[in-house]
Formats: sequence, C-alpha cells, structure tokens
Amino acid sequence: MTEINSLGAQTTISTQAIKAGMTGELLRLSQPQPGLIPPGQTAQAEVISLRQTGSDFQLVLRLVQANGNQTQLQASASQPLPPGSQVTVSQTEGNRLAIMLQQANASQVTTLARLDTSKVAVGTLLQGKVLTNQLLPQAPGQPAVYRALVSLLNSAQAGATLAVDSPRPLAIGSLLSAQVQGDQSLRFVPLSGRQDQLSIAQQLQTQQNRQASLPGLLDALQQLARDPGADGQLRASAERLLASLPEAKQLGDAKMLAQALNNSGAFLEAKLLGGSAASVVTDLKANLLRLISQAPSSLPGAPSMAPVSLAVTMPALARNALGMLERVSPKPQPGAFPLPSRLLAAMDHEGDLQQLLRLAAAAVSRLQSHAMSSLQQSGTLENGNLQTTWQTEVPIRHGQEFIPLQVRLQREETPQQQADRQHEAQDPLQALWRIELAFDLSPLGPLQVQAQLSQGRLSGQLWAEREQTARLIETELASLRERLLARGVDVGDLACHPGTPPQGPRTRVEQRWVDENA
Repeated sequence: MTEINSLGAQTTISTQAIKAGMTGELLRLSQPQPGLIPPGQTAQAEVISLRQTGSDFQLVLRLVQANGNQTQLQASASQPLPPGSQVTVSQTEGNRLAIMLQQANASQVTTLARLDTSKVAVGTLLQGKVLTNQLLPQAPGQPAVYRALVSLLNSAQAGATLAVDSPRPLAIGSLLSAQVQGDQSLRFVPLSGRQDQLSIAQQLQTQQNRQASLPGLLDALQQLARDPGADGQLRASAERLLASLPEAKQLGDAKMLAQALNNSGAFLEAKLLGGSAASVVTDLKANLLRLISQAPSSLPGAPSMAPVSLAVTMPALARNALGMLERVSPKPQPGAFPLPSRLLAAMDHEGDLQQLLRLAAAAVSRLQSHAMSSLQQSGTLENGNLQTTWQTEVPIRHGQEFIPLQVRLQREETPQQQADRQHEAQDPLQALWRIELAFDLSPLGPLQVQAQLSQGRLSGQLWAEREQTARLIETELASLRERLLARGVDVGDLACHPGTPPQGPRTRVEQRWVDENA
C-alpha cells in the first residue's frame, strides 16, 4: 500500500503567495469588474470552491461588501486557497484583487496539517476528493513529492480540507479512500469496488421507492386463480407461483428452509449464469417475470407478441404509476432492514390485469431492493475483516394468507479465515455469523429476531411490538434454550424486548462516498 503523509504544521503561506500579496496579483478576476470595491476600501470574502486547471487554481468567492451586498466571483490564483478560507481583499485594478496577507495567514487554519485522532481514530476509513496536486521542488537525487489538498467527505471532520504529501500524483477531481495510521500518516485503500458501491447506493435509492410488499400481489393472484373467466395461460402461471411457496410448518426442516431461501429470487441471476435451468422453474423472481411477460398479451386490444424485456412488457400505465409512486412516497433509508410494508392503491380507470401487472412489477422491484442491499452491505470493514451479506424475502403460506419473512444473513471473516476458506481448511463455524428475521405473524404481531453465532456459541435478541407478545416469548426462552442445548448448540444470552431494535450506529461497510459539492 502507498503511504500518504500529512504536512507538518503550517504557520505562513508560501513565498509565492507572500510576493503576490505584496504586488496585488494573487487573485485575477475571470471577468473584469471595474469599481467592484471602491478605492481605499476592503471587503470580506470566503472561498466557496477550488479547482485546479493546469498550473492555475480556479476559485469561486463569496464577496461581502461594506454595505452588506453579496457577490459571487470567479477568480484564478497561482496558489490554492482551501474552500472555507476567510480573506480580506481590496481592488487594485479592474481585473485584479489584492489579498491581505494577515487574513490569508489566518485562513490556513481551515487546512488540516494534522489529523485529530480523538475525532478520527486510528483505523478510520477516510474518503475524500482531490482538489489540487502540485509537484514540490526537490533536491537533486531526492524522490519526487506531490502536495495535494483533499476535501474530506466523511468522519467527524467532513468538509475540512486536508493537506497531504504523496510519492505519486493524485488525479485532480478523483475520489480516494485511505485508512488513518496516525496523526500524520494515511494508507491508500484500493478503489476497486468503491465506485461500484456508489452506483449500488444510487440505484438502491431509486429502486426502494418503486417496490411494494408481496401480500398485495399474492392476494390478487389467489383471486386470479379462482376466476374461471381468466386467461388460461395467465391463470396457470398464477397457480404455479402460488404452489411454489412454502408453508410455515415446512420451514422447521433444514432442507426445506434451504430450498425456500434458494427459491426466494435472491439467486436467480447466479442460477442463470451457472446454466441451472431446472432450478429456475420454482424461483419466485423467475415466476414473477414470467407472469409480467404474459399479462400484457391478455389485456384487451393488446397485440400478440413475445416480449423480450421487462421494459417492453410493462405498459406505459404501469411505468407511469410506478414513477408517480416514486415521486410521492417517502424515501426509505438505503440498506435499512427490514424493508417497510408498502401497498399500492388501485388507480382510477385501471383494469384488473393492469393492476396485477403493476403489483407484479413492484414485487420484482422489492426483491431487487433486497439484492442490492446485500451488495451494498458486503465488503471490507474498517478493521480489515470481510463482511458478506445475503438479504431476501420469502412469502410463507399460513392458512389462507401469506406472511412475508424477511431474512438477512451476514458472515464476517478475518483475513486469516478468508485465506483458510480459500484452501478449504476453515471450519465454517469459526467465522462470525449474524442472522436477522422480520415477520408479522397473527396474533403475535410484528416480530424481529437478531442472532449471532461466534466460535460455535449462539446468542440472540428478540423484539415484539406488542408488549403481551414480548412477555409470552420471555416465558418460553428457557424452553428454547433447552431445545437448543439438546441439539448440541452452545447457547449464550437470550432475551426478548418490547418494541423494535434500536437503530443506532452499527458496524457496517462505509458507504458514504458522495461529493456533496460536485
């Protein structure tokens, strides 16, 4: 890994800046503005943004004159002034601003010369955008050193500018990720996958607002399956999809549970990539896509054609409805678990098949939201461990109704465990496993389960939104412990709480990778 060393303490600006400050040539306005500042007067200015173009630096200033008027100016300079710098300027000519040296000197406090490890502890993953990059003068025979200003995008010091020295040039405008080694030392973290994570986060923000809960669609499919006047092929698809859903009692068997997770739609793309055509027949997402492809041909006046993609099969009405849903719905937090329940209301002048198509498209979007949440929460943690996440949703038949069971599985491995697994020398139980479940089972109400398996020891916490359900579960925990012990499981703490799990900070893959000033 390449080291990035931060600069030592700075007490004055560069010699070039001092000379420029004396001659009034530090800042050059991009457009002449004669008389902007009356002769003999000064104005306060703040650097809003900084961009390097070749050997020059382009600045945007917010100028506040003595009468209170504010003006934004574009100027160029021979030396960078970090965003947030407060300076006092005067005008020498129509196209030049002189910067007062003492104010420029004071403004340097906005550039971090050291990292405060009480705010950004050693091991913290810092993310930032490169604003400038300059080759420093070097003595003969000495290696090249590049000095850059980096705007921090995360941590407690987000928004600050960090001055760093690097043995290699940093591309201007690029995003970098580095781990804090000390108050004056950073270590590059490879960018492989970081841009993918950003893309996933952006897609997930949109995707989650197009999704809707599965029960609405499953109820509509039950009605379709009982309708003798429905299109035969469409009704057969509805019956096939409903028949593929597991019953609650079946999930007590490990093989049936594994099969239900395998058919949840989370692994459809992997099955297709691996050529497992036979396993696709019972896959939930595959059946939903098959249903979507058949529904338009059953609409009155629809042409008989074999659609080739989801975009082709969805009529304009369904796309517009999903777009309207996206505009008016509150934005859920990306990566949140469980996904909130969302039902689509029927639209005026909409036929049953059009409503069915809209519900099916929203159900596919919900499964895709789970899949992208899995990708978003998979990656290398700040401590170097690898976290892998699988998140999905399984609709379970419970009597005459369907209950969505949301599942999130996470595996966390140390670098040594990763190496052992690659050589097939690792016991799977040596990794840290987490499982979260969320479901609403009548008459118990909404329940959430969080369990952790570490070094073969299982511990868990349960939350019930209904207080009487929490009391009931609490009385049954002793029996649950005995049954687990009888199965040879080493059991740690087990507890049940009323309400919902706390939503405070958790150990996650760092996802904030957005330049808010871009």
